[in-house]
Amino acid sequence: MVKDGYFYGAGLAIAAGLLLWMTSWPLALIALLLAAFFLWFFRSPARVIPVGPGLIVSPGDGLVTETVRIETPAGARQRISIFLSVFDVHVNRTPIGGTVTDVRYQKGLYLNAMNPASADQNEQNIVTVRGDDGVEVTFKQIAGLLARRIVFHPVVGSRLERGDLVGLIKFGSRVDVLIPVEAELRVKKGVRVKGGASILAVMPTLDEAGR
Repeated sequence: MVKDGYFYGAGLAIAAGLLLWMTSWPLALIALLLAAFFLWFFRSPARVIPVGPGLIVSPGDGLVTETVRIETPAGARQRISIFLSVFDVHVNRTPIGGTVTDVRYQKGLYLNAMNPASADQNEQNIVTVRGDDGVEVTFKQIAGLLARRIVFHPVVGSRLERGDLVGLIKFGSRVDVLIPVEAELRVKKGVRVKGGASILAVMPTLDEAGR
């Protein structure tokens, strides 16, 4: 569990005790249930990170809502969009191992994270990681209708291993992953994925790329 869970959970547990002492048990029960919810919401389950060359794993838990080719200032990319409901694990992990080369926070709206427009218009944190093989993967932590805070711990220059915990988005949200066009997708729309454990795509080996 991330420390935010203890912060919210402990605060509400104390509030439950005060309410029980000063008022009645129904109000105390509501506060206690909220404490339990926050302890559950901020869970950070252990994950088995896949091992192998060229693997790109999911940065978060949720439902794949889109896989599409897009044009960016850096050229063509494939975008995989993952919707995190309030019931999903909300900690985020890095899709590949490598060095953080860019971290950019962008203010924006709080559209429903299921809305494709949220990919560009919502508040978001945009992170690029460059692997030792030169492959760059960008992922976005995107605030949703309920999300009001994005947390990201590493800084530019930080060294990460595939699947490392890097932050979280509080409450309903979305993560987008931008990968090279030559990557072979291993997921499709409608599939549920787990952060750090589910393989989104695989980069071709040097032998395959040369064929």
